[in-house]
Amino acid sequence: MQKKWKALLALSALLVVLLLLGIAALFQQAKGGVPVLNYHQINDTEHNSLTVNTKQFEAQMKYLAEEGYTTITPAEMIDAWEGKGTLPEKPVIITFDDGYLDNYNHAYPILEKYHLKATIFLISDYVSTYPNYLTWANVAEMQESGLIDFESHTLSHEELTKAPSLEEAQHQLAGSKKALEWNLGKEVRFIAYPCGEYDEDIEELTKAAGYRAAFTVHYGLAAPGEDPFILDRVPIFGSNSHTLARFKLRLRLAPLLAPLNDCKTSLGKQHPWLAHFIMVP
Repeated sequence: MQKKWKALLALSALLVVLLLLGIAALFQQAKGGVPVLNYHQINDTEHNSLTVNTKQFEAQMKYLAEEGYTTITPAEMIDAWEGKGTLPEKPVIITFDDGYLDNYNHAYPILEKYHLKATIFLISDYVSTYPNYLTWANVAEMQESGLIDFESHTLSHEELTKAPSLEEAQHQLAGSKKALEWNLGKEVRFIAYPCGEYDEDIEELTKAAGYRAAFTVHYGLAAPGEDPFILDRVPIFGSNSHTLARFKLRLRLAPLLAPLNDCKTSLGKQHPWLAHFIMVP
């Protein structure tokens, strides 16, 4: 009985915290915060932590369209923050990391169906190299549609903070930018750090390479006023239960999840079911 009361008290305290943070989140969104959704693979054959099945992905995209969300690009978001444009009432950025072939085979037709924009962060050395990654022909077709923006995810997905030298990290950053610009015929100004890892040196190298902003995999909204080289996203991966209910929860509570990350370990030990539902991407 005592354990049940402790569990109820813990749950009640968590709900109060969520409510208070939710109020703060509304103010953050009103000030220009944008949810940046982070996907990897979209298919019905892989059952790993990086994959959302096609049916669930379509349900999520349909929800965004029906709920009045407007998809924008990273450039449109930064422009608005710099006073060069305005954000729509309910902006959202859809991103994919790595550049898997299933982004073309499965995600792209669904995005077309609902007239949604997306950004794909490409590992430039993998394009037209490995069979499960996009080809330059795929990239050209999607870019021509006007729906898909392509940006950098480095040359070979080397975790930049673990690169053997800063020179190698600089090569990964600048080399990918140059290669993508040559193949895409446009300026590449945004990057997603491999594994979301960065430090002060990597930030400085990213700026020096000519990028305008960079994305991590930290939970939360991307918000004006914060460092544009460590922008938050909302990961939609990390388990095999990518239900629409969990998607809605993560989208609506994105600003609340970052503060809870610090207590994830203790929360999980005490109430693993609750920690899994709220915290696992």
